[in-house]
Amino acid sequence: MKFLTLVILALLSTLSHAACVILLHGLARSPSSMETLQQALITEGFNTVNLGYPSRQHGIDELSERAITPALEQCVADDEVHFVTHSLGGILVRQYLAKHKISKLKYVVMLGPPNQGSEVVDKLEAVPGFHFINGDAGLQLGTGALSVPNSLGPANFNVGIIAGSASINWILSALIPGTDDGKVAIERTKLEGMNDHIEMPVTHPFMMKNDRVIAEVVYYLKQGRFKARSEE
Repeated sequence: MKFLTLVILALLSTLSHAACVILLHGLARSPSSMETLQQALITEGFNTVNLGYPSRQHGIDELSERAITPALEQCVADDEVHFVTHSLGGILVRQYLAKHKISKLKYVVMLGPPNQGSEVVDKLEAVPGFHFINGDAGLQLGTGALSVPNSLGPANFNVGIIAGSASINWILSALIPGTDDGKVAIERTKLEGMNDHIEMPVTHPFMMKNDRVIAEVVYYLKQGRFKARSEE
């Protein structure tokens, strides 16, 4: 009887020490774009929060509050909080952490983040319809004076970044110096203070659905580094 009680207590203790992963989609996307990744994380035993936010209706500062505050409220019972982000989602985390401290924050994994902006915005922001399609946040993702990513400073949290090196949008790639994923140059995904950075042959719109990318995300959330880097 005493042994059974100890087993039950051990199981309850394990269940009470859960990790919550907040997933943040990119610009003009929805939570459905992160569902494949979400299901993989659930299978690995993580609690997940995959909420949408109106990415085309507000600037980055307001979006960070609208996206992250309610997500954190759903993680209140968890011992650790992680973020896995795609594109703009990573900039929202940086914006939020510039103003708030998350005491339970452990790891952040960013997929294709424009951490130093994107030349695509520089070249196309004045084109009719660009603001209508991408909103205020889209205009803030350039590399110039109005660039929010370039105003946020280095990372003061543990972050691993996956950059894509394949493109299915040759028109946009022609606007970007160096190797890119169709939206962001590999060099511009990098962030001062980052813990790890790897390149993978995936494209910006679909990288969060790629099995190899998902495997690296899971590995990072468990080990604090990418498997591909540890095998070099």
